[in-house]
Order: sequence, then C-alpha cells, then structure tokens
Amino acid sequence: MDFRSDLALEQREALAASGSAGVQTNEKTVDGVHVSTVRVLDDRGAHAIGKPVGTYITLETGSTFKPSGTLETLQSLLTEAILRMLPQTGPVLVVGLGNDAITPDALGPKTVSHIFATRHIQKELAVSLGLGTLRPVAAVAPGVLGRTGVETAELLRALTRHLSPAALIVIDALAARQLTRVGSTVQLTDSGISPGSGVGNRRAEISVRTLGVPVIAVGVPTVVDADTMARDLTGLPADAPEAARRMMVTPKEIDLLIDRAAALLGDAINRALQPALSLQELRQLTQ
Repeated sequence: MDFRSDLALEQREALAASGSAGVQTNEKTVDGVHVSTVRVLDDRGAHAIGKPVGTYITLETGSTFKPSGTLETLQSLLTEAILRMLPQTGPVLVVGLGNDAITPDALGPKTVSHIFATRHIQKELAVSLGLGTLRPVAAVAPGVLGRTGVETAELLRALTRHLSPAALIVIDALAARQLTRVGSTVQLTDSGISPGSGVGNRRAEISVRTLGVPVIAVGVPTVVDADTMARDLTGLPADAPEAARRMMVTPKEIDLLIDRAAALLGDAINRALQPALSLQELRQLTQ
C-alpha cells in the first residue's frame, strides 16, 4: 500500500481484492450511519494492514457533522462504543493531541475544551450539588514537541504514574485516503495511537504497551494525502512529483469542520463518562 491513512478501514479496503489472514471485518448501517468494525487478530493481520492488533470501529455519515437525526445517532453509537471499551469504574484521563495553532491539527485541544473535568471536585461538594455519581475525569492538551521540547508520550507516562487512571481516552486529528471521509467519519480503537503517523511525522506510541493502562484512541480525518488524491482523481502514475508526496490537503471550511467534530466528540465522551447526567446538563457544565 503506497498511500497514507490512519483509517484501518481504508487499509483493509486496499486488501479487499486479495484478502488477508488475521483480519475480520463486519459492517452494518444504523439510521443512516455506516458502522464498520475491523478486528486485527494477530501479527499476520497487523503486518497486512499496518495496524496493531486490536479493534477499529469506523462510523461514517456520508456528510459533514451537521445537526440532524443522523448526527444524534452517530453521537449515540460513539458513546456506546466508548462505553464498551472503557473499564466500568475508575478515573479517566482525556488527552487532546495536536497543535491548536494549526487548524487541521487542532481537533484534540478543541475537544478537550468540551470535556467535563471532575477530578478536582470533592465528593462532599459533588453530593451537595446532586452530582454524587461523578466519575473522576482529568483533561489535558499537552501540546506538541516543537513547542514543549517534550515528547507527548513522555508527558503521559508521568501523568499516568501520578494520576493512576483506569484508562486514557486520546483524541487526535487523522489522515484519510478519500476526501469524502474528511469531517464525516470517526474512528475509535482500543489499540492506542502513534501520533502523526498518517502525515509522515510518527511520534512515540501511546498505548497499553507503553503506558500500562488501556488507551482508547478517537479521531476524525481532517486531511488527505495530496499524492494519493491526485492519483485517484486523475489516474497519475505512482511516481508522482516529490512535491506532491510531501503535501496534505484539507477543505476550505476546515474551521467549521473542526468545531463540529470537537463538539461531537466532546458530547459523546462526556456521555460515556457521566451517564447519570443528561446531554443538556453536561453542556451546561462545560460552557
């Protein structure tokens, strides 16, 4: 496969003709949302599609995240998927990866701004406010190596040792092969994440293997590889100019797409972490 993509579904689609041992795929449609589950079962499957062993759930709406009944279904399906992967109890650390100064990479930090952080709320106060069932949640946007001089994985190892979370939920912008999946697709996986891998800037892995606790990675494609897109649209040969190989493409309305995606992910994560509260209550608490 000579294209860049963070989506396990696209990697699996590239192998559809030949098939691959060690990979299982299931698909269904729920109220307009297409749900694809790719399970990488062993090392054979991991080698075939270039993804670690684990479960990858892709939710596709076919259009950008505009308020609609389909968006409500998408949010509910995402909440349910997160709940299935999360430990039932224990504190959770939510991490927004990316650079908030670069719009296509700002999904993680913007999503964190929607998260209802509760770890600092004393139990007595929570009970007095009628919030006695709150799950402890911390939310951070650690920035990028170029700003901090510290690898994100190093920061998260330190935080994990100090906070002892039951799990991490990590949000990051992704790269896709198909432009139609930008701003209209969510991928969820229990295999962790290697930040920047889809854009050729792979950083240290963030996973249960490196941190010792479950890591749930959630992302939305915000860019497409220019080389791959040009070849798909025009039939150009694989030896495209080197300049094209270094470029990524993003829609002109990326600001709006990021805002909508961050709100969607924030709502779904909050609902999964605080199921006793309504969506309206959660939104009021995070304003």
